[in-house]
Amino acid sequence: MLWACVLLPQLALDAVLRRLPDPEAPLALVEGPAQLRSLHAVNASAAQAGLRAGMRLTAAHALLREFAMVEHDPQAEARWQRFLAAWAYRHSSLVSAQWPGCIVLEVRASFRLLGPWPRIEARLREELAALGFGHRIALAPTPRAAHVFAGLRDGLSIMHPGVMADTLDRVPVRRARLPGDLGQRLQRMGLRDLRTLRALPRDALRRRFGLPLLEHLDRLYGEADDPLGFYAPPDHFDARLELGYEVESHMALLFPLRRLVGDLCTYLSIRDGGVQRFVLRLEHDSGHTDVEVGLLAPEREPAMLFEVTRSRLERVRIERPVVGVRLLARELPPFAPASRDLFDARSQQQLPWPQLRERLRARLGDEAVYRIAPAGDPRPERAWRRVDGDEASIPPAPPRPPRPAWLLPRPVPLRDPQLRIVSGPERLESGWWDGADARRDYYVLETSQGQRAWAFAPPAEQDGWMLQGWFA
Repeated sequence: MLWACVLLPQLALDAVLRRLPDPEAPLALVEGPAQLRSLHAVNASAAQAGLRAGMRLTAAHALLREFAMVEHDPQAEARWQRFLAAWAYRHSSLVSAQWPGCIVLEVRASFRLLGPWPRIEARLREELAALGFGHRIALAPTPRAAHVFAGLRDGLSIMHPGVMADTLDRVPVRRARLPGDLGQRLQRMGLRDLRTLRALPRDALRRRFGLPLLEHLDRLYGEADDPLGFYAPPDHFDARLELGYEVESHMALLFPLRRLVGDLCTYLSIRDGGVQRFVLRLEHDSGHTDVEVGLLAPEREPAMLFEVTRSRLERVRIERPVVGVRLLARELPPFAPASRDLFDARSQQQLPWPQLRERLRARLGDEAVYRIAPAGDPRPERAWRRVDGDEASIPPAPPRPPRPAWLLPRPVPLRDPQLRIVSGPERLESGWWDGADARRDYYVLETSQGQRAWAFAPPAEQDGWMLQGWFA
């Protein structure tokens, strides 16, 4: 087996920066009690001004008067690690988020599908950059060795167990990720690298430092199995972004909305599924406002889902300031992509029908766009019925003479002294059972302007024409 470790050195900071329109502005994550506030992490522009992790907040303000501050949330950091574990699940079926701040995944089984390691590594880096997370990646035959190598040098890849053991022997003990503070203790005792440590008697190491040290070394070198806890994707999507300020306009919500929809589509691609119904929750200081988004068929195209959600959001009146945005999707049915011809020449400006339909529903309302199906009633005003959704199959229409494509909402008198009968009559007698009895003779008529009309008259008469529709 070959294990890749994706080390996330500033996971908490990246999780905050990716939701900000201007991530380059000075920003720091703060933690601790109110009297002893300190900096947990700082971005690049704040670091250039002299701010650093661990600095007291008062000292930071002495160096830089104005910078953004966000409360560090360890639970949010754990949620983002689970999100990235879900992202990694699309590349491997064995993914673990057992160690804080990193993801490990087995990649040898993916070589046949995704290509050799350099191609997989490039793909991982490209997708992580698009998601907005800084990273370091290393490859080794054991997950713990990959974890150690990722902290030593970004891009280090070792595939042979013998080369891995030789490389590990030269690793300083303080950088070997030993349990607790053993790395620092052993270094102060004069042990510089793992080769020297492993040369000591095992019984003496166990008595003085405990069994976890020996277990870590055995699993690090591949001499014992490493019982990792593997990730299993959940059956729903739930993500939240705290804005950090009050928002009262739709435009200011578009950036966090795009991020949430992009994360949803990443999750859907992991499950190889789609979404048909989800809720965008606008959180206020007290209470929340739900914006429900329902689709006629499962979708997972980021641009289309963003446009549909934005259209639904713009129709909602924001009566109170929004302080947080949450997206919940619990109905995640299987996704079947539309089949297209290999040489299908489609204009760049032309939208596929499913996407156009959802945009129309978002703009005009759910009731404005629907399918129609033929009914058994021969009366034109009742010859069709409304069908919602894509699940119901529409049977073929019963055989009838030609019908016009444009039916009027209700018949109107047709007055033209030079009407010419093209075909007919077609006798229609129906509706005696529902109180809307209809006895008519339908004709195809040509007007003096050359138009083809579909009109009817009382039975056995050719006068008092009532226009029912127009032929194209």
